Amino acid sequence: MGLVGVQGDGNGEMALSLGSKNKYKRMDSELSDDFEDDASHHHYQLERKKSTRKYVLACAIFASLNNVLLGYDVGVMSGAIIFIQEDLKITEVQEEVLVGILSIISLLGSLAGGRTSDVIGRKWTMAFAAIVFQIGAAIMTLASSFEVLMIGRVLAGVGIGFGVMIAPVYIAEISPTVDRGSLTSFPEIFINLGILLGYVSNYAFSGLSVHINWRVMLAVGILPSVFIGFALFIIPESPRWLVMQNRVEEARSVLLKTNENDKEVEERLSEIVAAAGISNGEKNEEKAVWRELLSPSPSLRRMLITGFGIQCFQQITGIDATVYYSPEIFHDAGIVNKSKLLAATVAVGVTKTAFILIATFLVDRVGRKPLLYVSTIGMTVCLFTLSISLAILGKGQLGVAMALLCVCGNVAFFSVGMGPVCWILTSEIFPLRLRAQASALGAVGNRVCSGFVAMSFLSLARTITVGGTFFLFSLFSALSVAFVYKLVPETKGKSLEQIELLFQNHNEWDGSEMELGDAQHLVHKA
Repeated sequence: MGLVGVQGDGNGEMALSLGSKNKYKRMDSELSDDFEDDASHHHYQLERKKSTRKYVLACAIFASLNNVLLGYDVGVMSGAIIFIQEDLKITEVQEEVLVGILSIISLLGSLAGGRTSDVIGRKWTMAFAAIVFQIGAAIMTLASSFEVLMIGRVLAGVGIGFGVMIAPVYIAEISPTVDRGSLTSFPEIFINLGILLGYVSNYAFSGLSVHINWRVMLAVGILPSVFIGFALFIIPESPRWLVMQNRVEEARSVLLKTNENDKEVEERLSEIVAAAGISNGEKNEEKAVWRELLSPSPSLRRMLITGFGIQCFQQITGIDATVYYSPEIFHDAGIVNKSKLLAATVAVGVTKTAFILIATFLVDRVGRKPLLYVSTIGMTVCLFTLSISLAILGKGQLGVAMALLCVCGNVAFFSVGMGPVCWILTSEIFPLRLRAQASALGAVGNRVCSGFVAMSFLSLARTITVGGTFFLFSLFSALSVAFVYKLVPETKGKSLEQIELLFQNHNEWDGSEMELGDAQHLVHKA
C-alpha cells in the first residue's frame, strides 16, 4: 500500500517538490535582496566617510590660512629687517621694537578675539582678522619712515592676534574626535609653511634695490588673506557656537557634514547641548565668563595652569628668537655673506616645515604627551649644545656646521611636539562656554612671551653673548619637561566634553596618561 500510495501520489509529490523549489527561490531572493541592501549601505557609508573627511580637511585648511600670515611675517622679517635697517637707517633698539611689537600687539587681538568670536561667530572672526592684517600689510609696504612702518606693524599684529587664537578653536569644534589632534595641528603646519615662504621670499627678492626689496617681501604677505575671502563661502560655522546661540538644528546640519554616521551626530549634539548648559532650548543662567575665569573652580584652575603654562613654555624656550634672528645666529657662528645667511635660513624653514608633518601623522596615533616629551627633551639638548658650540668653537667651519645642525635640530624637535601640541591642548581642554575666551588667555601668554623674547634677544645677546642667551633658553626648556610630566594630561581619543570631565576628576590622570618612559617607544619608531 505504501508503494502504491507513493506511486499514486507521484503527481502530488511532484507538486510538493515544485512548491519546495519555489519556497527556496523566494528565500534565495530575500537573501539576495538583503545582501544587496547591505552592500549598498556599506558603499554609502564608505562614500560618506570619504566625503566627510574631504570636507573637514578643506575646512581645517581654509581656517588655517590666517596662520600663514603669522608664519610669513616671522620668516620674512628675519631677512627684511636687514634691508629696512639699511634703507630707513633705524637703530638696533628700533629694530628690536619693530620685530617684537607684532607679538605684543597681537595679544590685543587675541584678547578681543575670544569675546568677538562668541558674539559674531568663529567664521566671521577669521574674516575680520584677514581684513585687519591686509590693511596693516599694505601700510607697511608703502611706509616711508619708521613711524609709518610701526602703524602698519601694529595693525598687522592685531589681525594676527585674532587669527592665531580662533583657528585652533574653530578646527577643534568642527573635527571628529578621532581626527581632532591631527586637524588641530594644521594652524601650526601653516605657520611653518608661512615661515618657509618668508625665508624663500627673502632669498628671492634680496637682489632687488634696497629701497624696493623689503617692500616686495612684505607685500607678498597680503596674498594668503585674499584666499580667506573665498574660504568663507565653503566653511560652515562652528556647531558648538551655533548651539550656544540656541540654533540647534543648524548645528545638527553641520555635524551631519563633519561626522561619518547619524548615531555619532546625535551623540555629539547631545554632549554639546549639555556642555553648553542648554536644556529644552533654554540657556541656564551662568555667571559671567570673565568672572568665572578670574575666580575659577579647582578643575578650571587646573585647565588654566595647563593651557596658559604650555603656551608660555612654547615661547620662553626661544623659538621665535631662533626664527627671527637666525641670520644673526649664523653670523655669530661665522657666516658673513648676506646671500649665504639667507640660504641658511631657508634650510631652517624647510626643516621646520618637514617635521611638523611628522607630528600631524603621529599626534592621534601615539598621543599628545609622548610627542611633548620627545620635543622638550630634544630641544633642551639642541639648545644646550648650540650655546656650548657658539661659546667654544668660534667662527670656523666646524662652528658654522654645529650652529646649523643645532638650530635645525631645535626647530625640528619643536615642530614634532611643542609647536602643534601646545595649540591642540589649549583648544580642547576648556569647557565650551569658556573655550574661546580661555583659549584667548593662553594665546595672550604666548604672544607676551614671544614679544618679550623677540624684543630682548639682541640686547641680551650683547650682554651675555649669543651662546649665553641660548644657555638660558636651554634651562627654560629643561623646566618645560617637568611641567609636561606633572601638569599635562593625555587627551588622545577623548571628546571635548570627556576632557572637561578629566580635569574635574584629577585623580584619573594617572590611569589615563602616558608615562615618560613610554615615549621611548616613539623614539624607537622614529
